[in-house]
Amino acid sequence: MTQYKFILSGGGTGGHIYPAIAIANELKLQFPDAEFLFVGARDKMEMQKVPQAGYEIKGLWIAGLQRKLTLQNLMFPLKLATSLLESRRIIKQFKPNVVIGTGGFASGPLLQAAGSAGIPTVVQEQNSFPGITNKLLSKKANAICVAYENLERFFPKEKIVLTGNPVRQDLIDIDSKRDEAIAFYGLDPNKKTLLVLGGSLGARRINQLIEKELQNILSQDVQIIWQCGKLYFEDYKKYNQQNVRVVDFIERMDFVYAAADVIISRAGASSVSELCIVGKPVIFIPSPNVAEDHQTKNAQAIVDEKGAILLKESELESEFSIVFEALLKDQGKQKQLSDNIKKLAMPKATQAIVAEIVKLIK
Repeated sequence: MTQYKFILSGGGTGGHIYPAIAIANELKLQFPDAEFLFVGARDKMEMQKVPQAGYEIKGLWIAGLQRKLTLQNLMFPLKLATSLLESRRIIKQFKPNVVIGTGGFASGPLLQAAGSAGIPTVVQEQNSFPGITNKLLSKKANAICVAYENLERFFPKEKIVLTGNPVRQDLIDIDSKRDEAIAFYGLDPNKKTLLVLGGSLGARRINQLIEKELQNILSQDVQIIWQCGKLYFEDYKKYNQQNVRVVDFIERMDFVYAAADVIISRAGASSVSELCIVGKPVIFIPSPNVAEDHQTKNAQAIVDEKGAILLKESELESEFSIVFEALLKDQGKQKQLSDNIKKLAMPKATQAIVAEIVKLIK
């Protein structure tokens, strides 16, 4: 029996790392004897998260271009050239059957080097509006697994496969975990629970909003699980109280989703895919600071199907309290949003992506 070898690259944020880990886990189920290697950016969170998931990782000296002229930008050509050379060396030594990229700085040079060496590559694009790296990589990629329709204007049509984004399998049946989740967080089962998600690093603007609106929200007989992010935990932990749970990072996403009645979230691609499966009423507050305004486009794709509410950061001062209060009082609206967002779920995305990878090695 052939022993297969896979290299996966994805990093910078949880939105790139967790899909890569989910794909590796599914490949491992199908090929228990396979060898796996992850490649990330040296100083990014994948260097911790991937080993925690049980996989080996090598780090490249790579970072993205900043929007303004900085020393980092002047170093970029050197970092890119060094990373390409290192990627070639990794590929030559490891001899993978397939290389899979889920986005992030390191996947660019790695997939470029793999393509040049004649090794099959798979690009997994999470967003409704692809970044420049994946657009460039798509020309040589063997398959491009996407989560949204109508990406033919960015990628070669014949390579596109609509699979959805990989999500944690423990989110498939969260309804049965509600009592356990409420107890885990020490919450009141008779109160509505608001879950606030700012992404793995946290979202400054959402944190400022919740701080300002805290008493107003609590006065509506609502309790809160507030994920403020590691960068902001020291600033906001003082709000930890009877009806407010302030956390920096969430290990058990299935529990927070199970406990939630209404969710406020950024609109990173992985979060959006998870929220479709979870099927709770969502108010998206996209980050305006990401490349090509990805998050607004991701959220808009759900709003267009009447599956969520979208509030821009610029609208929060004037709109948030009105929109939140109206949603809380309107059970019919909550049900409509839940039903519609669930229709967009793709719970078998990881298996579909792995099926495309397997086609390239059989």
